[in-house]
Parts: sequence; C-alpha cells; structure tokens
Amino acid sequence: MNMTWRWYGEGNDDITLDHIRQIPGVMGIVWSLHDKVAGEEWDMAKIQEVADQITSKGFSTAVVESVNVHDDIKIGLPSRDKYIDIYIDTIKKLSKVGVKVICYNFMPIFDWTRTELYKELPDGSNALFYEKAAITDNPQEMVDRILQGSKNFTMPGWEPERLSKLDELFKAYENVTEEVLFDNLKYFLERIIPVCEEYDVKMAIHPDDPAWPIFGLPRIIRSRNHIRRFLDLVDSPYNGLTFCTGSLGSNPENDLPAMIREFHDRIHFAHIRNVKVFENGDFIEVSHRGQDGSVDVAEVVKAYHENGFIGYVRPDHGRHLWGEEKHCRPGYGLYDRALGIMYLLGVWDSLENEKNKGGK
Repeated sequence: MNMTWRWYGEGNDDITLDHIRQIPGVMGIVWSLHDKVAGEEWDMAKIQEVADQITSKGFSTAVVESVNVHDDIKIGLPSRDKYIDIYIDTIKKLSKVGVKVICYNFMPIFDWTRTELYKELPDGSNALFYEKAAITDNPQEMVDRILQGSKNFTMPGWEPERLSKLDELFKAYENVTEEVLFDNLKYFLERIIPVCEEYDVKMAIHPDDPAWPIFGLPRIIRSRNHIRRFLDLVDSPYNGLTFCTGSLGSNPENDLPAMIREFHDRIHFAHIRNVKVFENGDFIEVSHRGQDGSVDVAEVVKAYHENGFIGYVRPDHGRHLWGEEKHCRPGYGLYDRALGIMYLLGVWDSLENEKNKGGK
C-alpha cells in the first residue's frame, strides 16, 4: 500500500509540503494544475515546476487528481475530438515527470455534491454534509452554497466560470441518458487507453458522489454492476478505478469489501474515508475509525491486504478539527486526515504482523 496525500499547490493550500513530511508513512503527493479548467492545455513548464516542488521534498509525483474531462466529451458533441486530443497531449506530458495514475470522473455538470460544507458534529468538529431534502428543483441554490463556502480556494468541479452558465449546461445535457453517457465514455476510453498503454499511465475513474442520479442527470459509476459494465467498455489493465469508499459508501447497498475483492486488480488508486449514513438518506463525513460511521474501514483495509494491494491510497476528506475550518479548504484539513493515515497504517501493520507470524 503506497500512502499519499492530496495537495493543492503553493498559494492554493494552507497545508505545506513541510507539514506533510512530518506525517509518518506518506510517500507521494497527489497533485494537479488546479488553475486549469477542463479542456485547457497543460503547459509542460508548469507541470515540471510543480513536479520539482514535490520531488525536492522527497515525495513521488505518481498520482495526478484530476485531469478533468470537458463537457463536450461527456455530451458527445462533434467538438469532443479536439478536447480528447488535448487530453492525450496532457497524458503524454505527465508521463515525463513520473506520473503513473490519472484520477478523473465522468459526472455530468457537478462533481462531488454536498449541501453544507461545515456541518457541526456532536463532538464540536464539523464536516461535509449531504441533506437529501435540501436537493431541490433549483440546482443554483446548491451551487451558490458551495461557492460561498469555498473561501476563494479553487474547487475542482465547481469552477465559477463554467457554473455561471448553469442553464446552458442543463440544456446541453437534456438528451444525455445513462446509455448515451456510457457510449460517450467508451468513445473517450477507446481514444485514450492505447496512448496510456504506450506511455505507461493508468486511468482511474472516480465514482459518482453521491452514488445516485441528481437533478435528473445520469450517474454511471455508482454500483457493482455499473463498475462491471465500465471495466468491460475497454478491457485493459490501464482502464481502472479510483475506488472511493466515501462516494460508493453513501449508498448502503454497496458492499465495499466485496467490491474491492472483485475489482482489486483494476483498482489503481484508493480513497479511504468514512461516512455516517442516516435512515432518511442524509450522510455526513466522520473520522476514519470504522465505529464512527457506516463504512467498515478495517474490513476495507483487510480486503486490500488480502489481495496484496500495492497501489496508491490516500485518506480522503476528513473532519475540520480545532478551529481549522477558519482557514482550511472544505474537507481538506490537516489534522483528521493525518489521524486517518495513522488509523489506516495501524490496521495495515496489524495485518502484516499477523501474516508474518503465520509464516513462521
């Protein structure tokens, strides 16, 4: 298991690389060029600059999250080939600085969706929260809440310039059904996966968050059957998953350990976080400790360990602790994610110890 940490870059993250160096076990930085919008060309000089910042502190640059997919590709417009060509160019450039995995998603219009960014928990900490009843017929209300809570940080998937044209986006997607979205994803993969195979860069799609359709928009990476269908679109080891226990865990019907055991050889990147799901469909993000939420995190780690997982993993969203919400990016504080790493590595080390004892 290769432990990593998501970092948003100098001037765009209140957490520094020197902070991250002090967290035991972190070997790599998950990074991106967060000033780039979907479909924009990535400059090689800027790629190299950020990669050099990361490697100068002794970290790997192997995982990029994310290279976002332009809406024209998801919708299937004639202009999609232009944007796919730009995407392919980015894959080639990233391979030159040691990138081995690219995380991306294929969610229409919205990326991760929450209704409150700093919902207080009983212990006084706060976290990202999804209230099912707050998802009304007016998506603009949700967009406004998210952008108002961003604290001027870049919010991947919530670019103000793009979302300022929300009505136009919904009109463009009005004929995009689940079947159409699968077809357009297949077209995209058939273009890029041969390039990935040549340049040794694996693609890892992120599940839909939450794991169900919202605002009438299709969501196609949200269950065991959807993932099976996705992997069959282009049956290549370079076409794989970012397996996110928080996203898939928002639906209690998803058996996460069983899914890991089935798909382990196609999981290139693991997001491990915990959510507490309520009977009415609301959910809130909680500590990584399994007993605190609805995700059996220890069993999740065990499933990876059983299958000799050597891919990349990071603690996903954490609570905001000790007043850090005043300055940190929503979901990406320092303390709870660092605690999460210690929990995950503690479980992993215990499994390793048991394995070694059994081998004597």
